[in-house]
Amino acid sequence: MTVFLDFRADAFEAGVAFWREVTGCGLSEFRGPTKDFATLLPPSGDAYLRVQRLLSGGVSGGVSGGGGCHLDLHTAAGSLEEEADRAVALGARVRHREAGELIVADSPGGFTFCFVRWEGERFVPPTVGGSRVDTLCLDVPPARFDAECAFWSALTGGEAHPAPVPGFTSLRGPAGMPVRLLLQRLDDAALGQRVRAHVDLGATDVAGEVARHVSLGARVTATLPYWTVLADPADREYCLVVRRSGGARGSGGTTGSDDAA
Repeated sequence: MTVFLDFRADAFEAGVAFWREVTGCGLSEFRGPTKDFATLLPPSGDAYLRVQRLLSGGVSGGVSGGGGCHLDLHTAAGSLEEEADRAVALGARVRHREAGELIVADSPGGFTFCFVRWEGERFVPPTVGGSRVDTLCLDVPPARFDAECAFWSALTGGEAHPAPVPGFTSLRGPAGMPVRLLLQRLDDAALGQRVRAHVDLGATDVAGEVARHVSLGARVTATLPYWTVLADPADREYCLVVRRSGGARGSGGTTGSDDAA
C-alpha cells in the first residue's frame, strides 16, 4: 500500500515541506505529465508515502478533490485489470485507466483509490523523529459504514474487527505492511458526504511529538485522552496517537481511536 497526500496547488510547497520534516524523508524528482507527483524517500526501507499537487479544479491524474488522501494498492503488473474487475464486482466504480500502469476507482462510498504495479517493495521504514505514519483512517458517513467495511475487507483480505472505541473497525491484514486501514463511523452531521480519509501517526510520546509538529507549522485542533488532532499548513487534519513502545498497532481518528496504547 502507498498513501498519497493530495494538496491544493496553492498549498503544495508548504505542505510537502512540512511532511518532509515530520517524516524525516527526502523527496524524489517530480514526475507525471505536469510534474505533479513525487515520493517521500525514507532514510531506510521502502517508500510508502507520496505527494500530489491537484490541478486547478482539484483534479490530477484522474484523482479529484480539494486536498486530502487517497490510497494506492500495489499488484503484479499483469493483474491490474483482474483486480479492477474484482473491485467492481464488490461495488467499486472505475473512473480512469492507463493501460498496464494505473487504474483509478472509487469505493462504494466514493473514496478514491488506485491499482498500480508492485515494484518489489517489502521493507517498512523505521520510526523517524518520534512518530511514523502507520494508519490510513477512512472517515465514513453512517449510512455507508457497513458497506464500506465489507468492501475493504473483501478487497484487501483484511479481517474486520470492532475497535475498543465504539464507532471504529480495524482491518487486520498481513504482517509487514507499512500502513493499516481503520474505518471510522462519522456522526449524523456527515450524512450524504463521500468517504474521505486522514492519516494517523503512532508515537510513544504524543505530547513531545505534538510540540515538535507545532514547531514545524502544525496547529492543534482537538485534544482527546489518547490522541491529538492537528492540522498541517495545508489545513489537512491528521492525528498523533499513543502507541506502546515497540508497537505500531491500530490508529485513532478525528473523534476516536482503534488502539490507544
